[in-house]
Amino acid sequence: MTAPIDPVSCAARSCSTVADTVRDLAAQFNQSCFCVTLDRVALADALGDASSDPAFYDAHIKSRPHLFSNVPVFLPRAEGDAMMGIVAAIERTAQRREYQEAVMGWAPDVAAADFGPLGAFMGYDFHLGDSAPRLIEINTNAGGALLNAFSARAQLACCDMVESLKKGTTLGDFDTNVVAMFESEWRRQRGAGRPRTIAIVDDQPEQQYLYPEFLLMQRLFATQEIESYIIEPNSLSYSGGALRFGDKVIDLVYNRLVDFALSDPRHEALRAAYLAGAAVVTPNPHNHALYAHKRNLTLLSDPETLRRWSLPSDTIDQLSSIPRAVEVSKDNADRLWSDRKRLFFKPVAGHGGKAVYRGDKLTRSVWAEIISSDYIAQDLAQPTERQVLIDGAAQPRKLDVRLYTYAGTLLLAAARLYQGQTTNFRTEGGGFAPVYFI
Repeated sequence: MTAPIDPVSCAARSCSTVADTVRDLAAQFNQSCFCVTLDRVALADALGDASSDPAFYDAHIKSRPHLFSNVPVFLPRAEGDAMMGIVAAIERTAQRREYQEAVMGWAPDVAAADFGPLGAFMGYDFHLGDSAPRLIEINTNAGGALLNAFSARAQLACCDMVESLKKGTTLGDFDTNVVAMFESEWRRQRGAGRPRTIAIVDDQPEQQYLYPEFLLMQRLFATQEIESYIIEPNSLSYSGGALRFGDKVIDLVYNRLVDFALSDPRHEALRAAYLAGAAVVTPNPHNHALYAHKRNLTLLSDPETLRRWSLPSDTIDQLSSIPRAVEVSKDNADRLWSDRKRLFFKPVAGHGGKAVYRGDKLTRSVWAEIISSDYIAQDLAQPTERQVLIDGAAQPRKLDVRLYTYAGTLLLAAARLYQGQTTNFRTEGGGFAPVYFI
């Protein structure tokens, strides 16, 4: 592997030359560093200690062989800064009256209720272009942060360069910050204090791929003397002005549902409690409507609209890294079909990469379904690649980067390696990977 850059000699060069050198070095590492840095024994021990279950790894991780990749991803620190600049620009724009009026115009009625929470574990997903990172999606219930934190701590240093990067990539007080995030969500709605009981809510939680994270979250809350329960939403009831799980009053709901409007009849009690302000719900329908509804990308990527709203020029420049998105309609269908090879099609109410299509893979029958449904067409932002070793041979894996944030502050950065159209955790050599910034 290449020797590390000498920052003293770099200081004498132009900024652009140094940036190019760092970018080239990161690319070289991603193409030629095949070191297995994930220490799975250390990971198993750490998960066992955190969960108070020595068999946690065998019970919950072994059956998910592609949850974690064995290799890290290397990125220039400037790209990390650029990604956070885009996050900041989005969150500033989301506070503008014009933007809120526009997005609430297509949001469900339940999303109008805003009790103050910002949304726990915001997730901003990026592809890394030649000139700038390209934001491809925003998520309000981004999973995997705790699992990535354990993986990042269980990395080996395979050479001096990786050792220096590993030391420079600190999680700080990640666990403390996670608990503080939920306490902040509580105070934003209640004013003071902290929740005593938390429900981690999802449909069939034990069947979810990231169920191990629910267990780790439950244990983390327990270390802070907060009772928590992993439950289905139809186990909740709303009575006497309180959200209840059996005889327990639930103070706060960590919402992992993908029913973003809480419109499913099974979610009726949670919806009623949310609308009454009887429980703090995070993330909630308002958070999703403000940030993660796919139609919002048609606004954030439209410079003409942004200029009409009199946004500062630097904010518009940062938002220009969002690939242009437009709604699919019968009026523009012919043009979009002609341009399909440079487009990516996403359902406006979609999640988890389901029912998404690269334009160059479209058939006429699928196209007819897209036209009759609610979709956006987004300019295709090609992902970069990370080489991994499979049976001794180098093979490429696509990668994207997810920033987990709260209130505009970075909690953790992670990459996902995969094959196919979207991340899927079914690819040999793929899965979550730590990000080392150079």
